[in-house]
Amino acid sequence: MNVRKLIKMKAKEPITVVTAYDYFSAKVCEQVGVDLILVGDSLGNVVLGYDTTLKVDMEDMIRHVAAVRNGASTSFIVADMPFMSYQASDEEGIRNAGQLMRSGANAVKVEGGKRVAPLIKRLTDAGIPVMGHIGLTPQSVNQIGGYRVQGKDEDSYRMLDDAKVLDNAGAFSIVLELTIEETAKVITESISIPTIGIGSGRYCDGQVLVWHDLLGINDEKVPKFVKKYANLSSEIQNALKSYISDVKNGNFPEEKHVFKEKLK
Repeated sequence: MNVRKLIKMKAKEPITVVTAYDYFSAKVCEQVGVDLILVGDSLGNVVLGYDTTLKVDMEDMIRHVAAVRNGASTSFIVADMPFMSYQASDEEGIRNAGQLMRSGANAVKVEGGKRVAPLIKRLTDAGIPVMGHIGLTPQSVNQIGGYRVQGKDEDSYRMLDDAKVLDNAGAFSIVLELTIEETAKVITESISIPTIGIGSGRYCDGQVLVWHDLLGINDEKVPKFVKKYANLSSEIQNALKSYISDVKNGNFPEEKHVFKEKLK
């Protein structure tokens, strides 16, 4: 997979994206044919237990991008630019994006509309592919007033304008997060690059879900837009309970699990 192939998939073949954070999950995604792996700063919530993505830094992202690349040697990997890795200056953003590329990413993702267009232009000019991200932008959650659905009323016109600007700036795709379906549809039909929806309805060019959510590993409350394709949380708990019981009752290890050597 590469940027040109992804763009050609627009309106022809839905694009599958999974947000994954480690060697094993990336390996499985590659084995089953996921089109694109996103190493999201949501690792702060899902992996590190933070209450916000704002606490994720470049060191966190570099480590997890490298782990994902180790598991998925041929996959197209997009890495989130974490909070304050590009907001201070375009120069700092370019340096940090370069670090993520060296760690194994094929592209980076930045949140924001018109304000990040100059950075996207400079990154693409430097040979770094960029995925945009509008709608609900978690790094700006304190500014936009919480985790609420985007694209209503006048917001829809702003989002459409932002999407067109990002398209013109050179982004190869745009994530639309928690956006009214009708607005997502208009945006998708109005730009030349694919849209990747998360909680943005049925008309985006692709969809993204988090590994832990779609597999039901996360047993906490998940958003309405998440579809669980398995319930691994209960299976994991049952397996651990069986392990505890076996050890406590002396049923593990068994004969087949031990190594023996005859005494001389």
